[in-house]
Amino acid sequence: MSQTVSLSFFRFGTVPARLWAFGQMGFARIGLSLSRDIGFWKLCGSGSNWGEGFSPVALPRVFAIVATWQDEEAARHGTRENRVFKSFRRKSDEHWSVFLGTRSVRGNWSGVEPFEITQDRAQTTGPVAALTRANIRPAKAARFWDRVPAISERVGADPNVVFKIGIGEMPLFHQVTFSIWPNVDDMAAFARTGAHAEAIRAVRENGWFSEELYARFTVLSDDGTWNGTSPLSRLPEAA
Repeated sequence: MSQTVSLSFFRFGTVPARLWAFGQMGFARIGLSLSRDIGFWKLCGSGSNWGEGFSPVALPRVFAIVATWQDEEAARHGTRENRVFKSFRRKSDEHWSVFLGTRSVRGNWSGVEPFEITQDRAQTTGPVAALTRANIRPAKAARFWDRVPAISERVGADPNVVFKIGIGEMPLFHQVTFSIWPNVDDMAAFARTGAHAEAIRAVRENGWFSEELYARFTVLSDDGTWNGTSPLSRLPEAA
């Protein structure tokens, strides 16, 4: 068995559907907790600048589920047939799931190490993804959010990023960014320069986060569409 991570995104167009999805941030926890085929999981909302990165303001149109499965086949089956996922798919206007194998991971999420390394981090070809998760200390939140616009603007303008989104378990304090890149070099070039690199240094120097996790993945496959097409179609080899 080789653990596979899924990130599933759901877009809700009508007000009743959005209210339903918001309610599921509480109710769906029961169904996911009882699902024997799922390992680690998290329900997330998205930020108002959800196409870029971290955001302090929730956007009620887009919700996400992060989950781990025993392998890719189980992940594809579960995101289609699990009762919680099926209800989200049925109610949403559009949905997209991406399946990932972990290349590297450092840190914890809610006190646990959720992802198992299954991929060779030395491999330099093929699409890769980055996930950053952080608990922002309340006393540091104002200084942290002062830095975020510069980072979001830069990632949004980067021509190499294939997909990017900011999600979170709690507005302001529990935040996640996720992005997909054509290869390791393009991802590293963004992470090591400019506003992003400066913010990482500030995190270390000022202790903005009470808990953090940094994970890098190999992109395995996907299912569904986002904005009418698979985001992976933007990859050079797909084009």
